[in-house]
Amino acid sequence: MRTLVWYRGKDLRIADHAPLRDAAAGGEVIALFVLDPYFFAPERARELPHRMQVLLDSLRALEANLAQRGSRLWVIAGKSTEVVPRLAARWKVDRVVAHRWVEPFGRERDRRVREALRVRFELYEGETLVPPGTLRTGAGKPYSVFTAFARAFAATASELGKPLAAPKVLPPPPEGISAKTVAIPTCESLGIAPNGNLVQGGERAARARLKHFLEGPAREYDVGRDQLDRAGTSRLSADIKFGTLSIRTVWTEVQRALGRSKAAKSFLNELVWREFAYSTLWDRPELLTKPFRPEFEGFPWGCDEALWSAWVSGTTGYPVVDASARQLLGEGFVHNRARMISASFLTKDLLIDYRRGEAHYMKYLADGDWANNNAGWQWCAGCGCDAQPYFRVFNPVSQGEKFDPNGDYVRRWVPELARMPAKFIHRPWEAPDAVLRAAGVRLDRDYPRPVVQHAGARNRFLALAQEHLAATKRATRDDRG
Repeated sequence: MRTLVWYRGKDLRIADHAPLRDAAAGGEVIALFVLDPYFFAPERARELPHRMQVLLDSLRALEANLAQRGSRLWVIAGKSTEVVPRLAARWKVDRVVAHRWVEPFGRERDRRVREALRVRFELYEGETLVPPGTLRTGAGKPYSVFTAFARAFAATASELGKPLAAPKVLPPPPEGISAKTVAIPTCESLGIAPNGNLVQGGERAARARLKHFLEGPAREYDVGRDQLDRAGTSRLSADIKFGTLSIRTVWTEVQRALGRSKAAKSFLNELVWREFAYSTLWDRPELLTKPFRPEFEGFPWGCDEALWSAWVSGTTGYPVVDASARQLLGEGFVHNRARMISASFLTKDLLIDYRRGEAHYMKYLADGDWANNNAGWQWCAGCGCDAQPYFRVFNPVSQGEKFDPNGDYVRRWVPELARMPAKFIHRPWEAPDAVLRAAGVRLDRDYPRPVVQHAGARNRFLALAQEHLAATKRATRDDRG
């Protein structure tokens, strides 16, 4: 049997790769990656510079791993919906195999490919631990609250199975096949300036990060994961995003290393949140454009471009918010606690539509993940899957003081405040003139005063939300007669 293994950017590995394993066990293997203009046209690639850089790293690593084991990666430029059916016919394959995607545009792509193929098209699970759409309430409906979903997930966790070992040898490419291949692009060829602060892509680098995490920060993850001033997180998000580590590998290795500890429970719970986000998007693909809670449709978000620009550039006058903005631009990553603070500030203090923040993060995150990013932004905006109503509003000052008590996170990313004492680093506008002079800070020149006053902005949001939700409720009641 001749099998076309279609790599699609979210499974760039050879270990725990069921489509590759099954293809190799069954006969001839052709591994394919399509440089689809949907992502790789230079004008599109420049819209996701950090993600593209890590993706290209990971592609080159995959190409080398396949070659080392006797196979090769065929890299073809063109639209996937045209290239895959054409090559499947030309190469006379018996089937095409790939990992399933949850996102609606990926599902539509696969529908079109399936219709065009004249051979079997088999989609494998592996993007998540449990296939999206399989966990249901007693009434057979999708879960809308995480805690209930997590209980249902826990009942299936013992059935996840073990990761598949990487093949030591792969069949050589079949003789007599040909196609016009292209080299994997470089950042420069796509018009992207390489960023030396990003994580290195590829399976080997991913496994090294996992090892480092398990030998260090993982053991105190339950207490360290929220601290902005320490390296207490895994930094595996891009590896999971691009599939250079399978989610099953991460789950299994954390259990093996940490057992039933509080740290293990805390970290694995974050992976279950990811499962919840993917499952929710599977059932409600419209969430990439609409709020989960229908009563938030038509919410009167503001459009103050000066406030938006201040948030994007990290000049809001709130140090922890500004540090997170600059971290995003500087290394394509934002600590999860900082993401929540920053998202809450944009939507509730500045009254700017969560979808603008979501799109901005997707542009610059190296780990940009549609399901996770959308779920996080909707949660912070108060319109997503969350048992807590909309009135949760993060205070950027108290959050900074709690999770960056000495100001180390702020000092790294907002260097103009590097000499501020910890007492005032999260509220420099309250510092006495002598303290500001000693720190070399002139407010409104070296660092801005706050663009809004948090207490007043919080009250404004809550009043607006109450008014909008009450009006929506009245309108719904009137429509029902």
